[in-house]
Amino acid sequence: MRRRLLTALGLAAIGLPSILFGGTLYYLLMGIFLAGAAWEYVHLFRAVKFDPNMIVTVGGVIVVTFARMFLPEYAQPAFAVAILAAMAVHLIAYERGRDQSALDFGVTVGGIVYIGWIGAYLLDLRNLPEGGWWFMLVMFCVWAGDSGAYSIGRAYGKHKLAPRLSPRKSWEGYAASVFTGAVTGGFYVWVFQTFGGHIYDIAIWQGAVMGLLLGALPPLGDLGESMIKRQSGIKDSSDIIPGHGGFFDRIDSWLWGAVIGYYFIVWFVL
Repeated sequence: MRRRLLTALGLAAIGLPSILFGGTLYYLLMGIFLAGAAWEYVHLFRAVKFDPNMIVTVGGVIVVTFARMFLPEYAQPAFAVAILAAMAVHLIAYERGRDQSALDFGVTVGGIVYIGWIGAYLLDLRNLPEGGWWFMLVMFCVWAGDSGAYSIGRAYGKHKLAPRLSPRKSWEGYAASVFTGAVTGGFYVWVFQTFGGHIYDIAIWQGAVMGLLLGALPPLGDLGESMIKRQSGIKDSSDIIPGHGGFFDRIDSWLWGAVIGYYFIVWFVL
């Protein structure tokens, strides 16, 4: 626990300034996490004899996220080129004797789509007007939901949520995630409006609804990564972050949270 806490404090010391200032500093932070997650993703599948192309998967994630951050008018062409590049390299691999190249192609594309295109919503969220505050609202709800699920599930969890995917997760923990997310969303909006000023017309109940969604749905991202790790027979995507596993372990629920938070804010608030 001490190791996890020290690492979390170190990440916060690096992450908070990048979130507040945005721009290139923020992209570098998220780019490292997303590219690192893509690298781990490739290794997870290689553990079960698939062979997604490392250069195309990681490179595709970098190209797609860079375009979404700095050249949004070229984001879709960059995404298309990454997919076509994946097909090209796996055609060559098949011709050279790799009989599973069609499946490898699907895994490579899956990494570019899920970690690159979906992951880029972490950038889109921060690039909204006053995006630093929106990012913190969304991620605080996700993190609070995770913490509530862990604490309540560990103490009171009796009914398994997904025994094959994650035996330690319980329905009690999931209920705590939903409740904690909703409370955090409403409380954050109240604090922001009371002490931080009023920028957009977001009501406390809207914050609570968004928090409820962010407590209810991002756990599927955690379970999704668990599915990949179960198939690979690997506990953590890596041990690069002391006490916290790998990059993919950290961002699995962020991916869902960023998409849900971004569209909730764009459709119902701005």
